[in-house]
Amino acid sequence: MAQKPSIPKGTRDFSPEEMMRRTYIFDTIRSVFRLFGYAPLETPSMENLSTLLGKYGDEGDKLLFKILNSGDYGAKLSEEELRQASKISEKGLRYDLTVPFARYVVQHQNEIVFPFKRYQIQPVWRADRPQKGRYREFYQCDVDVIGSKSLLSEVELVDIVARVFSKLGISITLKMNNRKILYGIAESIGHADKMIDITVAIDKLDKIGLDNVKNELRERGIDDEAINKLQPILELSGTNSEKLCKLSEVIADSETGMLGIEEMRTIFDNVEALGIALTPELDLSLARGLNYYTGAIFEVKANDFQIGSISGGGRYDDLTGIFGMPGMSGVGISFGADRIYDVMLGLDLFPKELACSTKVLFTNFGAEEQLAAMRVMAELRNRGVATEIYPEASKMKKQMEYANRRGIPYVVIIGSEELQRGVATLKDMLSGEQREVALTALAEQF
Repeated sequence: MAQKPSIPKGTRDFSPEEMMRRTYIFDTIRSVFRLFGYAPLETPSMENLSTLLGKYGDEGDKLLFKILNSGDYGAKLSEEELRQASKISEKGLRYDLTVPFARYVVQHQNEIVFPFKRYQIQPVWRADRPQKGRYREFYQCDVDVIGSKSLLSEVELVDIVARVFSKLGISITLKMNNRKILYGIAESIGHADKMIDITVAIDKLDKIGLDNVKNELRERGIDDEAINKLQPILELSGTNSEKLCKLSEVIADSETGMLGIEEMRTIFDNVEALGIALTPELDLSLARGLNYYTGAIFEVKANDFQIGSISGGGRYDDLTGIFGMPGMSGVGISFGADRIYDVMLGLDLFPKELACSTKVLFTNFGAEEQLAAMRVMAELRNRGVATEIYPEASKMKKQMEYANRRGIPYVVIIGSEELQRGVATLKDMLSGEQREVALTALAEQF
C-alpha cells in the first residue's frame, strides 16, 4: 500500500496564490527597509549548538531543533554515548534571527562598517507544540542598526513602521515605552529589585482592571505604601508630553528613570518635527521581553482586526556581549509576516491582481494560429505583461474553463477566421465583454 503523503506537524505548504500574497508582503517590507539604507543579510539555517544554547533561557533551549551529525557517525558510538545527545548533535536549526545576527557581527567585526544597518527575512524553527497561529517553522522580518546609541535610529524605526503599514493598507497603533522608565518607576516606589514583578502585574491593567492589579502586586510582595505611590502612574492620561511631565514629577528621584523620560521626549519631538504619519502612544504597561531590552521598546497592534502584536522590538545595549564583544548598542524591530498575512486576508487588503500569475491567456487552435499567438506573446512579454498559451489545440470550452479556474483576467482568441483578417478577439473574463483588435495593436491594449 502506497504511503499517504504528509508534512511534519507545525509546518505548512504555501500554494501559488498564498505565495504571491506572502511575496507581496515581503517585497513591501523589503522596499521600505532599502529606502532607509538597510542592506540584506542571510545566515545559515543551522548554527552550531554552542551558538544557540543558553541564549533563550531554559524554556528556549528545550525548543531548539537539534540536528544529528551526518553519515555513519552514530554507528561508531556505544549505547551510552548515543544517549548523550551532544555527542551526536553539534548543530541546531536557528530559533530566531537575533542570535545569528549577533554571532555574525562578532565573527565579521573587522569587515563591517559601523553603524551596521541590516535586514533579514528568513525562516526560523521552534520545537513548540503546534496549535492555531503557532508553527514550528515560520518567517521573521528583522531590521536592526548596531554600533550606535543615537536616538535617530528609534525615530527612523517609527517612520519605517508608518511606511510599511501604510503601504500594506493596515491601520495600526504603535505603542512605545522605555525600560529605563520601568526601572525608574520600580526604584521610586522603593522596589527596584522587583521591577519584573511590578511590570508583569502592570501589563494586565487593560485585562483585569486596577483593583485586581493592586491585589496581584500585594501577592508579589509589594506593600500598600508602594502601591499608593504607583497608582497615580497607572492612572496617567493625556498626550505623550503630558504623561511625561506628570511622570517626571513622580519619579524625579530616579536618575535612570529621568534619563528614560528624556529619551522618549527626544524621540516623540523628532517624530512630530519630521511630520511622520504616525504618532506613537506612550504606554507605561508595555514591557516586551524585559530582560533583553535596555531602552525604548515598540509594539504594533492592528486597529481593525483582533490579533496579537504584529510587530515589535526595542533598544539593546549589549547584543554581542554573549559572544565576548561587550558594549555594542543596537536597536531593531521585527515584523510578524504570518500575523500580517492573517490581518490582510481578514480585511481583504491584498490587491486583486495577486490572485493570478498570468494576465493574458492565448487560445490554441492549431499550428498556424499557435505561431501567430506566440509572436504577439513575445511582444507582450517584452512589455512586462505575464502571458501564456494553452499548450494543446483543444475545444474552446476547455480552454475557457482553464482561464476561469486560474483567475486569468483576459483571453485572446485567434482562430483561423481571425488569422485571415489579421485580428484577434480580446475577451475580458470579468465583465464577459469581447471586442476585435488588430494583431499589430494587441500589445498596446495592456
